[in-house]
Amino acid sequence: MSETAKIPVIDFKTYGIDVKNDESVSDKHLRKLGNEMCQALEEIGFCYLKNHGIPDEQLRLALKSSKQFFTQSVDDKMKCIKPDDSYFGWIGLEKERLNPNRPAGDYKEAYGLIPGCGIWPTNIPDFQKVHSDLFLSCVKLALRVFDVISVGLKLEDKHFLRKSIFYPAVASTKEIIEGQVRCGEHSDYGTLTLLFQDNIGGLEVKSRDGEYIQAPPIPGTIVVNIGDLMQRWTADKLIANKHRVLIPTEEMKKGVDRQSLAFFVNPDEDATIRCLDDSNKYEPITSRDYLNMRFYEKF
Repeated sequence: MSETAKIPVIDFKTYGIDVKNDESVSDKHLRKLGNEMCQALEEIGFCYLKNHGIPDEQLRLALKSSKQFFTQSVDDKMKCIKPDDSYFGWIGLEKERLNPNRPAGDYKEAYGLIPGCGIWPTNIPDFQKVHSDLFLSCVKLALRVFDVISVGLKLEDKHFLRKSIFYPAVASTKEIIEGQVRCGEHSDYGTLTLLFQDNIGGLEVKSRDGEYIQAPPIPGTIVVNIGDLMQRWTADKLIANKHRVLIPTEEMKKGVDRQSLAFFVNPDEDATIRCLDDSNKYEPITSRDYLNMRFYEKF
């Protein structure tokens, strides 16, 4: 295990999704991965995964089709707008505010999707297939990540949500309200997030000493982080750490679009989340009630 900017890089080669027979992986290898991952998620709540098995071409196609969607006219994107009572669909620029203390909405657009959600753009070739393929790969990888974490934690069945996020280029400082950011300081709501970054960077993670450190893109890796519900579930053993994406100060980077693809893993809606150590540190709550409460805070 190596470290970049204090965030561990874990080699997942022995248990990546390109390993066809997961039963062939020895307990020794799983314990090694489990110890490395849990240590990272206990200390900072983040790690990188390399040799995860998701093909680079699959990610490239997903980023390409996402950009085709986001660079359309607003009228075209409005055809896929997220209904008020749904998690899925297009969310317009500055409509989310992940840190409610910021003076304006986050300078980004987003598109929440899941196979079967019924909200797909019809004017972008293979959009549904490309994103469904990546979604299924993420499902496989998330299950294996949970296998590794379950060396120390026993988890229930999962429900999956993935979101494609787009941060428009900032054409002029006049467009930006003082204190506005691309993605406000926040921790994720669910259990686990798989994050794919482009090569622009900008993600920052809060360290134990309260300082934000950079989590730069590392080619071929995925960022893994814990969400609030997992922290609650594990009675604070694993940490859901705050992170953000600031608007670059360099004019060259400011004028370039930034993309990321985030795959959010949540328990089944009816699952009751109780502290795994039976400490009752937090009151039991259903996944649906907790996630709905947190989701509507950001709009």
